[in-house]
Amino acid sequence: MEKKTFESALAALEKAVANLEEGELTLEDSLLCFEEGVRSLSVCQKVLKEAENKVELLLKNQDGTLKTEPFDLEED
Repeated sequence: MEKKTFESALAALEKAVANLEEGELTLEDSLLCFEEGVRSLSVCQKVLKEAENKVELLLKNQDGTLKTEPFDLEED
Protein backbone atom coordinates (compact mmCIF):
# COMPACT_ATOMS: atom_id res chain seq x y z
CA MET A 1 0.00 0.00 0.00
CA GLU A 2 1.38 3.39 -1.01
CA LYS A 3 1.95 5.97 1.72
CA LYS A 4 -0.33 8.99 1.34
CA THR A 5 1.22 12.41 1.22
CA PHE A 6 -0.14 15.23 3.34
CA GLU A 7 -1.45 16.92 0.21
CA SER A 8 -3.29 13.85 -1.07
CA ALA A 9 -4.76 13.13 2.37
CA LEU A 10 -5.89 16.74 2.71
CA ALA A 11 -7.49 16.65 -0.74
CA ALA A 12 -9.31 13.41 0.15
CA LEU A 13 -10.50 14.97 3.41
CA GLU A 14 -11.77 18.06 1.62
CA LYS A 15 -13.58 15.88 -0.93
CA ALA A 16 -15.21 13.81 1.81
CA VAL A 17 -16.39 16.95 3.61
CA ALA A 18 -17.78 18.42 0.37
CA ASN A 19 -19.61 15.19 -0.46
CA LEU A 20 -21.12 14.99 3.03
CA GLU A 21 -22.13 18.66 2.99
CA GLU A 22 -24.00 18.17 -0.30
CA GLY A 23 -26.38 15.81 1.48
CA GLU A 24 -27.03 13.72 -1.65
CA LEU A 25 -25.42 10.47 -0.45
CA THR A 26 -27.29 7.50 0.90
CA LEU A 27 -26.75 6.64 4.55
CA GLU A 28 -24.40 3.80 3.63
CA ASP A 29 -22.39 5.99 1.23
CA SER A 30 -22.30 8.75 3.85
CA LEU A 31 -20.80 6.35 6.37
CA LEU A 32 -18.20 5.17 3.87
CA CYS A 33 -17.36 8.78 3.01
CA PHE A 34 -17.11 9.66 6.70
CA GLU A 35 -14.77 6.71 7.30
CA GLU A 36 -12.52 7.85 4.43
CA GLY A 37 -12.52 11.36 5.90
CA VAL A 38 -11.50 10.06 9.31
CA ARG A 39 -8.68 8.01 7.77
CA SER A 40 -7.50 11.04 5.78
CA LEU A 41 -7.64 13.24 8.88
CA SER A 42 -5.54 10.71 10.75
CA VAL A 43 -2.90 10.77 8.00
CA CYS A 44 -2.85 14.60 8.06
CA GLN A 45 -2.45 14.69 11.83
CA LYS A 46 0.34 12.08 11.74
CA VAL A 47 2.29 13.91 9.03
CA LEU A 48 1.91 17.26 10.82
CA LYS A 49 3.09 15.73 14.12
CA GLU A 50 6.13 14.21 12.37
CA ALA A 51 6.95 17.61 10.87
CA GLU A 52 6.55 19.28 14.27
CA ASN A 53 8.92 16.73 15.82
CA LYS A 54 11.51 17.36 13.10
CA VAL A 55 11.31 21.12 13.63
CA GLU A 56 11.71 20.70 17.39
CA LEU A 57 14.72 18.48 16.84
CA LEU A 58 16.29 21.06 14.55
CA LEU A 59 15.69 23.84 17.07
CA LYS A 60 17.15 22.04 20.08
CA ASN A 61 20.23 23.66 21.54
CA GLN A 62 23.31 21.58 22.22
CA ASP A 63 22.45 21.56 25.93
CA GLY A 64 19.11 19.87 25.12
CA THR A 65 16.90 22.87 25.77
CA LEU A 66 14.38 23.79 23.13
CA LYS A 67 14.90 27.10 21.42
CA THR A 68 11.63 28.60 20.21
CA GLU A 69 11.37 31.20 17.53
CA PRO A 70 8.29 32.79 16.01
CA PHE A 71 7.41 31.64 12.53
CA ASP A 72 6.75 34.73 10.45
CA LEU A 73 5.53 34.35 6.87
CA GLU A 74 5.58 38.07 6.16
CA GLU A 75 8.62 39.49 4.49
CA ASP A 76 9.91 42.94 5.45
